[in-house]
Amino acid sequence: MSHNLSIINGSASMMYVGETPWHSLGTRLDKPATASETIQAANLGFIVEKMPLRIALHNIPVKDHFATVRTDTMDVLGVVGSRYTTIQNKDAFVAFDALVGEGHALYHTAGALGNGERIWILAKLPDYIQVNHNDIVEKYLLLTNSHDGSTCVVVKLTPIRVVCENTLSVALQGAEQEVHIKHTVLAEEKLKQAHEILGLSNKLFETLAQYYIGMSKKMITTTLFSQYLNQIFPEPIFTLQKSRVKEIHEKIRELSEVGIGAELSKGTLWGAYNAVTEYVDHYRLKLKSDSQRLKSMWFGTGEAIKKKAFSQAIGMLN
Repeated sequence: MSHNLSIINGSASMMYVGETPWHSLGTRLDKPATASETIQAANLGFIVEKMPLRIALHNIPVKDHFATVRTDTMDVLGVVGSRYTTIQNKDAFVAFDALVGEGHALYHTAGALGNGERIWILAKLPDYIQVNHNDIVEKYLLLTNSHDGSTCVVVKLTPIRVVCENTLSVALQGAEQEVHIKHTVLAEEKLKQAHEILGLSNKLFETLAQYYIGMSKKMITTTLFSQYLNQIFPEPIFTLQKSRVKEIHEKIRELSEVGIGAELSKGTLWGAYNAVTEYVDHYRLKLKSDSQRLKSMWFGTGEAIKKKAFSQAIGMLN
């Protein structure tokens, strides 16, 4: 199953607002949903319980090890320790409920991957960043929760450039950009307080706007572009890998000239940065499944590359 969405009784565990994504699967809503509507539409209302882990042959319990089990399907989602506390999907939404209820955000998309071991929620904030008059970056907050013990609940800023749908991962030194909520006994209280921490988002997006506009005004020469790419994708030691890095550099240069939205930023540092993000989001894992691409661009190596690209671009503004 290339999409790797959780499928329960023939229904994909995903909801979305707007254009149909990923193999036309999921439940489309005409307008951004409430928390309860989102959970229902995305099939996220399941319960996860922590059950003792046992050796089947002799039915012997494994000390301090437990399985996280989805109770509606009895699928084992992961193996965790004794201190791990499950956070149900409905409770994970608490981080956004206050923002949505007060009109500061709208639920945009949500879903589950695999057997439900990872869920995500994307909420859209009002207003946007305007770069060079008609180049728009919309403001989103991404929440992800895992039921396999791999991560805590994370909420982070997720700017998205509208023209090419590039996700512009954030890396601001000295600033809190993510809320990490551990799976502990205090998790519910921390979730309830998360929206207060997210009040920082407006201030952080103001800072991002200044950087983006500065990048759009910074012209970049061929030499500077090469230096920029070498910092993000350095030349490897082994000869066999050198040709691959050269291909990456050439593709990014091509995207800076003819990529989606290139006409809005050609010849600038903003254009170079967005060529990198377009490559990461739309070309780097093109032959992989959609879920692998999503995981990479939001949580994995793709995000790390884009954060590095952002940091290097900011360094070139000085």
